[in-house]
Amino acid sequence: MQRVYSRLLGVVGKPNTGKSTFFCAATLAAVDIANYPFTTIKPNRGVGYVRTPCVHPEFKVQDNPKNSLCLEGVRLVPVELIDIAGIVPGAWEGRGLGNQFLDEIRRADALVHIVDASGGTDSEGKPCKPGEHDPIEDVEFLEKEITMWMVTILKKDWPRIARTAEQDKKGIAPHLEDRLNGLGIKKQYVNEAIRKAGLNVDKPATWSEEDFYRFVDNLRRISKPLLIVANKIDLPFAQINVERLKKLGCIVISASAEAELALRRAAEKGLIDYRPGDTDFTIKQPEKLSTSQIQALERIKEKILKPNGSSGVQKAINTVYFNLLDMITVYPVEDTEHLSDHNGRILPDTYLIPKGTTARQFAYIIHSELGDNFLYAVDAKDKRRIGEDAILKDRDVISIVSTKKRA
Repeated sequence: MQRVYSRLLGVVGKPNTGKSTFFCAATLAAVDIANYPFTTIKPNRGVGYVRTPCVHPEFKVQDNPKNSLCLEGVRLVPVELIDIAGIVPGAWEGRGLGNQFLDEIRRADALVHIVDASGGTDSEGKPCKPGEHDPIEDVEFLEKEITMWMVTILKKDWPRIARTAEQDKKGIAPHLEDRLNGLGIKKQYVNEAIRKAGLNVDKPATWSEEDFYRFVDNLRRISKPLLIVANKIDLPFAQINVERLKKLGCIVISASAEAELALRRAAEKGLIDYRPGDTDFTIKQPEKLSTSQIQALERIKEKILKPNGSSGVQKAINTVYFNLLDMITVYPVEDTEHLSDHNGRILPDTYLIPKGTTARQFAYIIHSELGDNFLYAVDAKDKRRIGEDAILKDRDVISIVSTKKRA
């Protein structure tokens, strides 16, 4: 399967919250999972999937996916995840190998913060009784750690950058885009952060320490959007803490990464019928399961799937891409009559692209030459020609016509 990755999703949190279990459940990658801090030292990389209804039933055709999977009308579009080692308070100052771990965040376009919703791990990631620790503290500390890490990076050159921006009249945004290029920060993020902080865009050299921190904190929220996964949802105190976490104003997804991992491994072995994100499963080969295994599966069904609608893992990934990153799915084809590529494969590819992408921008996403030589696009649904500035919609099936090739 040819893979096209659109954005990188970072899985973060303090040690021992189920972070690596979430990553393993999402990717079925082999990683170390243990009940003590810093099991993960080097970041793990893996492939997860965004789940979306496929367009092939709408056209009444059978598809032949190439860069994705289609299971009974459900498209699974590959995305890349990175499991970042546990972060502890003071990480931005180097505590617990913090600078090394935080440095991995620079590559992520969005973050999933795995929180022990039961309050069963302390601030260092050590096990404690459920309810003894407040998970709200974990959210506040992690956000502060990332903000302070960004403050440290930016503050080194801030006086010079601020003076230069005032002198050349270009504004601070282009200078910060250059300085923070490695963090994936764009000019529009800088301008939005300044606006949200209520600061004078023309006089950055006059900003106070408090102004500077408020600007960077807003920049962190915009450039590294964060989703909270309230993990271990089946344990005592978890449901109460979920409601408290929601009051922070963040998007919170209830989850049991352990349950999802068990279901995916059982499905991989052909023991159950289950797709990532399903609300239920069916046992296919009960004779190959022990009584305790069947009881464990039934417990997942009764204690997690029924009350929560799913294990929450797939829902979390989908929420990041479709809500936080505001992306849509588009299907490129060459032949609009048969919905195929030059090899005759029907609806072979699915791309995750930012909402607001134009037809020509989409051509560049596929290949630079296709963008350079763009003539027009064709909407396969109504065979209508659309120009380079036409905004694409979710589930569009598009053929790009250029002076050199068509895709």
